[in-house]
Amino acid sequence: MTDSSLSDGARRWLLLAACLTAVLIPLCFTGPAVVLPAISQALGGSAVELSWITNGYILAYGSAMMAAGSLADIHGRKRVWLVGLALFAAVTLVIPFAPTVLWFDLLRVLQGLGGSAAFAGAMAALAQEFHGPIRTRVFSLLGTTFGLGLAFGPLLAGLLSDCLGWRMVFLLPALFGIAGALLVAVCARESRDPNAQGLDWPGAFSFTAMLTLFTCGTLLAPEHGWSHPLVQGSLWGSLALLVAFVVIERRSPRPMLELGLFRRAQFAGVQLLGASPAFAFVVLIVLLPGRFIGVDGLSAVQTGQLMIALSAPLLVVPMLAAWLSRWFTAGVLSALGLALNALGLLWMSEALVAGPQALVLPMLLVGVGIGLPWGLMDGLAVSVVEKERAGMATGIFNTVRVSGDGVAIALVGALLSALVLAALPVSAVAPPLLVAAASHAALGDLAQAATMLGVDRAALLPGYDAAFRTLLQVLAAVTGLTAVLVFALLGRVRTHEPEAAGEVPCEA
Repeated sequence: MTDSSLSDGARRWLLLAACLTAVLIPLCFTGPAVVLPAISQALGGSAVELSWITNGYILAYGSAMMAAGSLADIHGRKRVWLVGLALFAAVTLVIPFAPTVLWFDLLRVLQGLGGSAAFAGAMAALAQEFHGPIRTRVFSLLGTTFGLGLAFGPLLAGLLSDCLGWRMVFLLPALFGIAGALLVAVCARESRDPNAQGLDWPGAFSFTAMLTLFTCGTLLAPEHGWSHPLVQGSLWGSLALLVAFVVIERRSPRPMLELGLFRRAQFAGVQLLGASPAFAFVVLIVLLPGRFIGVDGLSAVQTGQLMIALSAPLLVVPMLAAWLSRWFTAGVLSALGLALNALGLLWMSEALVAGPQALVLPMLLVGVGIGLPWGLMDGLAVSVVEKERAGMATGIFNTVRVSGDGVAIALVGALLSALVLAALPVSAVAPPLLVAAASHAALGDLAQAATMLGVDRAALLPGYDAAFRTLLQVLAAVTGLTAVLVFALLGRVRTHEPEAAGEVPCEA
C-alpha cells in the first residue's frame, strides 16, 4: 500500500524509468574500461589523461550526488531527474566525436554530473511513491538493475566495439537515455521537501573541490612522484578544503550534510556499507579489463564474457539478500558477504598464475559476496531519515558510495603503479620515463611500457604479475577489516523501516 496519488500502472512505468536510469550509470562506467585501448589508439593521450576517462566520470558523479539530492528536495524530484537524464543523454551522444582525449575527459565530467542528478532524482522520487516492505523490494530491484549494467556492460561494450566500433559504446546508452527521459516526463509526478530552504552552495563547492584536488593529486603521483609540488599542493589543498567543508556544515542552518547524523550508529554503518564495494569490487571492474586485453591478450568480447563472472551474481543475489533479511539482520548478511568477498580476492591472487580462465570461480565468489550488501544498501539509505529528507539521505549515501569508488580507483591505480615500478627490471632509462612506463603498465598497456623501456614485453610480465597479486592481497585485507566494522555497527540492524515500526534510529 502507498499514499501516493499515482495509479498502480503509473507506478510501474515510474519504476521502469528508474531502472532504466540505474542501468545506464554502470553501462557508461564499465563500457569505457573495456574499450580504453581502442580509445587510446584512436586519440592517443598520456596515462593520466586516459585514467581521467574513468575517473572524471566517477569523480563528477560522486561529488555532485549530495548536491543533486538536495536540489531534488528543493526544486522537485521529477525536475532534477528529467534535467539530469536529458543532460546525460545529450553529452553521451557527443562524447564519441571528441577530437582529443582532453575533450573526451571534459565531456565525461559533464556526463557524470548529468548521471548524478538523474540517479538522485530517481531515488528520491521512488522514496515518495513506495513505503513499507514494498520499498525494500523496489530498491532491491533497483540494485539488481544496477547489477545488470555491471554484469553485461563489459560484454555489450566488447560486442559493440568489435562489430560497430567503440563509439557505439556511447551512442547506444544515449538513445536509451532519451527514452528514459520521455518516460520520466510522462509518468513521474512532482514532489518537494516542504521544509527545504535552499542549497548549501559553500558546502557543495568545498566538497566538490576537495574531491577533485584529492583525485588529481593521487592520479598525478605515479607520474611525478608523491613529493612533487603539484601533487603535494593538491593533497594539502584537499585536506584544507575538507576542514573547511566540516566547518561550513557545522555552521550552516540548513547543511547539505548533517554531520550530527553520523552520531547514529545505524546511519554511520550504512555509509560504511555504501563505501565498502569500492575497494572490494569496483576497482576490479576498472583494472581487470585492462589486464585481460593488454596483458593476457584477450579480445574485447572475450574480456566482456569473462567479466560476467564478476558481475552476474548482482542479478540474483541482491534479491536473495532482501528475502534472507526476513530471518537475518542486515549487518550479519552484509558482513558475511564482505567476508566472502575477501576470500574471493585472496583466491584470485593465487589463481592468477594459471591464466585468466582460472579466475572465473574466485570472481564468482567476489560477485556473490558483494551482492549480499548490495541488495540491502539502498533501502537502508532512505529508511534512516524521515521520508521528506529522502533526497538528502539518498544524496549522502550515493555520494559516499560513488566518491568512495573514485577515491578507490585513484588510490589503487597509484598503488599498482608503485608496485609495478618497484618490480621493473633494472634499466638505464631515466627515472621519469620509468615512472611513465609503470603508469602505462598499471593500465594494462605492457606493449607501450616495454617500448618506452626498450625491453621485450615478456620481461615485464613477472614483475607485473607479482604486483597484481600483492594488490589483490591488500584489497582482501581492507575488505576483511570492513566486514568486521560493518558487523559491529549493523550487526543487530534489520531491514525494516523505523517509520514503519514506530521506532527512532538509535544514536551511538
